[in-house]
Amino acid sequence: MKNYRKVSVADLTVGMYVSELDRPWLESPFLVQGLFIETNKDIAQLSKLCAYVYVDDKITRGPVKTNLAVDLGDSNNNNLEKIFAGKKLKKFTDSVSWKEEFPKAKEALATLSTCLDSIFSRKEKGGALEIVKIKQAVEPMIDSVSRNPDACIWLARMKQEDNYIYEHSLGASIWAVALGRQLGLPKRDLRTLAIGGLLFDVGKLDLDRELLKSNRRLTVEEFETVKTHVQLSVDAIKDGGMINQDVIDMVAHHHERHNGQGYPQGLSGDAIPVFARIAAIVDCYDAITSHRLYAKAMPPSLAIKKLYEWKNIDFQEELIEEFIQAIGIYPAGTLVELSSGEVAIVVAEYRSRRLRPQLMLLLDGDKQPIDDICYIDLLEKTHTEDGKVLEIVNSLEPDAYGIDMTAIEL
Repeated sequence: MKNYRKVSVADLTVGMYVSELDRPWLESPFLVQGLFIETNKDIAQLSKLCAYVYVDDKITRGPVKTNLAVDLGDSNNNNLEKIFAGKKLKKFTDSVSWKEEFPKAKEALATLSTCLDSIFSRKEKGGALEIVKIKQAVEPMIDSVSRNPDACIWLARMKQEDNYIYEHSLGASIWAVALGRQLGLPKRDLRTLAIGGLLFDVGKLDLDRELLKSNRRLTVEEFETVKTHVQLSVDAIKDGGMINQDVIDMVAHHHERHNGQGYPQGLSGDAIPVFARIAAIVDCYDAITSHRLYAKAMPPSLAIKKLYEWKNIDFQEELIEEFIQAIGIYPAGTLVELSSGEVAIVVAEYRSRRLRPQLMLLLDGDKQPIDDICYIDLLEKTHTEDGKVLEIVNSLEPDAYGIDMTAIEL
């Protein structure tokens, strides 16, 4: 234990920063390790789990900015070139519409999914990772995200829930490339991000599947076992012939945190390799927006707000802001409720008007299914037929109103 103060849950007060529990964080309802106590509700929740916790008195928190709408304009981050020293960054623009890109994206992800399934199956049977095959399989996805990321992001949101490791790997890879595109990184770095996102959890294939699927609270020993997936993943990619140090860094350090509260080494700030900082963000975002055994999926808009609150605590501020720029508050595949009462799914965003995306209507104002496919563009349709303002009022959980996301087809 580091220099934290042991505090009985009964003595906790609002404003304290909890660095450790008296049990593992993994099965707690708290999303990431490290918790600012903001309300008495947080204390009540902790009291149901713990007898005592460890508080870090050195960490304090200023006001949290949550009005993300003002942060979704063009990025003007002068620190990016410093963060990516020596790299020539360029600005990507959409070269095709999402409708044009969708069939290519679908084919690209089908290729990648087939490859990933084959490689993971081989790994589970004791075989080595086929790194060359992975490098080839990510190329079409990278090209698709580079042209227009909405199609691949849609497909990432439509993923099934029966194989979390597999789907999480695919999702993290897509989010990582989308962030790399926003940052303006060259294609070789987008390839690094794609491969690293696919493989940073591959070591979990060597762990007891029942342990990973457990919906009970893990013991300290079991949690330590789960944490070994990091080194198992590093060993697996090196045994497969991986020599790209940036990929190795992503795998080795994707659970490190900006404030030093992560694992396995407790690195902080700039000591964490930059590609690992990216991996940490996409790992967290994909996890909290996915259904897991011990937690329901969080709506993307809430997940983005949470990431923003965690900037400079768990994740680097500049990279969080660029990630928000990359995917917006309502990324493709997000269920939303309109001021008219209708429910729709986002199919594409405008990079400069993120709060007025293109939608496909699913339910009418009475929450009844709409039989015919109907697309609306909030940038063009600003009012209802009776003259009322038409806008998004709420981001919904993926299964809201009994909607089966995986059954939706464009």
